[in-house]
Amino acid sequence: MRLLDHLAEHPVHVVDLSQPLFNGAPSSPSHPGFRSALTLRHGDVDRPDGMTGAHEMFTSGGHVGTHVDALCHVAVDGRIAGGRAAQIVQGRHAAGGIEEFPLAVRRAVLVDVPALRGVERLDPADAVTADDLDLVDTAIGPLDVVLIRTGWAQLWPQPQAYVGEATGVPGLDPSGADWLADRRVSVVGSDTIALEHISPDTGHSRLPVHRILLAENGINLIEVMNLEVIRGHDEFAFVCAPLNILGATGAPVRPLALLDNGLD
Repeated sequence: MRLLDHLAEHPVHVVDLSQPLFNGAPSSPSHPGFRSALTLRHGDVDRPDGMTGAHEMFTSGGHVGTHVDALCHVAVDGRIAGGRAAQIVQGRHAAGGIEEFPLAVRRAVLVDVPALRGVERLDPADAVTADDLDLVDTAIGPLDVVLIRTGWAQLWPQPQAYVGEATGVPGLDPSGADWLADRRVSVVGSDTIALEHISPDTGHSRLPVHRILLAENGINLIEVMNLEVIRGHDEFAFVCAPLNILGATGAPVRPLALLDNGLD
């Protein structure tokens, strides 16, 4: 059956898993935040026919808001995933940039850790471990996208609480990262600022999960997702296309969950 014919008979419900950006939106202290300003307002220029235009300029770090980490985001001893040199040519990374992100419609599995533990949201000290992943009923295998809900997206409108410099942030620990790498998943995403468990003592100075997934196994990461809108759905089709910026270490993205029509 042709794809368009299939969609006509089986329409899908599209759910946006990104967080909205705004001036003052939460961002890691090591990345420039999002800023937007109108450069032309309605009424600044008069036209004979009465129609006016408006536009803006915005700036942002590549790892602000909902974004994908490219493989070149992390290097170990000067090498990125696949043993390639972390070489910069003409001001950008020569290998492992976001343009290499594997575009595909994939199966995604939601790991709802608060639901597994019987709570509404994880605490800052909570790590998501291999033991948590062992409790997931839905099988996880090669090329799957795994999205880990901690409930932290509930804090998105509160930048200080969401970034959690004083408290820490829940997330994946090395045992959980190894568990996912062993199953050869394609992408791992979460609803927190850096996907992995962040302690207030070390902050972002140590990121072992990034090393395991990005550098050692070539698994892209998606951070700052809104997974509250997909609660109750264990598996679904998933589409993700970051901005095509050559050599970028990361880029904004608007990931989409594709559900059977009529499902919320």
